[in-house]
Amino acid sequence: MDVHTRQLRYFVTVAEELSFTRAAQRLYVTQQGLSAQIKQLEQALGVVLFSRTTRNVELTAAGASFFKEVRYGLTRLDAAVERAQSVHRNEQDRLTLGCMEGAALTLTEPILSAFRERHPDVSLELRQFGYDDPSAGLRSGAVDVAIVRHPFVYEGLEFERLFAEPLVVMLPVGHRLAGRAGVLAREIAEEPMLGASCSDPVWNAFWEFDIHREGRPAQIISRSSTLLEELHKVATGQGIVITVACVRWIPFPGVKLSPVIDAEPNEVAVGWRVDHRTALVRSFIDIARTVRDEHPELVAQLEEPDFLDCTLPLHL
Repeated sequence: MDVHTRQLRYFVTVAEELSFTRAAQRLYVTQQGLSAQIKQLEQALGVVLFSRTTRNVELTAAGASFFKEVRYGLTRLDAAVERAQSVHRNEQDRLTLGCMEGAALTLTEPILSAFRERHPDVSLELRQFGYDDPSAGLRSGAVDVAIVRHPFVYEGLEFERLFAEPLVVMLPVGHRLAGRAGVLAREIAEEPMLGASCSDPVWNAFWEFDIHREGRPAQIISRSSTLLEELHKVATGQGIVITVACVRWIPFPGVKLSPVIDAEPNEVAVGWRVDHRTALVRSFIDIARTVRDEHPELVAQLEEPDFLDCTLPLHL
């Protein structure tokens, strides 16, 4: 059986989107080429993975079973690759920092500058991660330390809290709630949502407002890997997105923001593995803690934002 990793990744993307058009857009390939790859995969397996009509794409029973196992397998494969690369690094003269979009926002630059000042001979390597890994490389061992957003499954990790950022909802300009000064979580919990391309159940439960739906499943229209992808989808009216207040620094045509006034804020923290608390990791934690404590004005701006202020830069 001749099955390639690329075909498996293509299959997972189509299964997540249930649309060859959207999957092709995410993968930056042609729809015709994607369809051909899926057909080759089905022929190699000897099973039909998708039920296709002119309007709908659905997983068959075999496809659904295959999807669950393949997604897990690819996650483990990526983790093995990242672990091998991590072991190869020389931790004495290099620190690898993982982060998601935005990192620690306005605290990022002073933290990195202070670290470089204290360790001028250490190479500080930054790696950015998408929604598929909320731990920003910590769980796989791809990084030494990370700036992360809670919550997610974090066995074997420890954290130093930096701040907690309020939540907002991204709405299409024509949405009935667009333009409101604030909304309640219950007003949007049942709305069609755009979820994240993430398999972490704790992460998904938080961002999909599970706590506000009393056990009812979220109406997830599609899933995205990046904030930019979410912005485009919201602007075209595909659904709403629960996100954080710093998005106000990225004005985007067709998108309105409204604070979710009764939602639990999203905590940003420095994280590390309990079995990898090296001298450089300890130093980074100490520097991040010091910068946080020495800049209460920045923390206050992040925790109690002015939604009229769209002038600050988003540090990536």
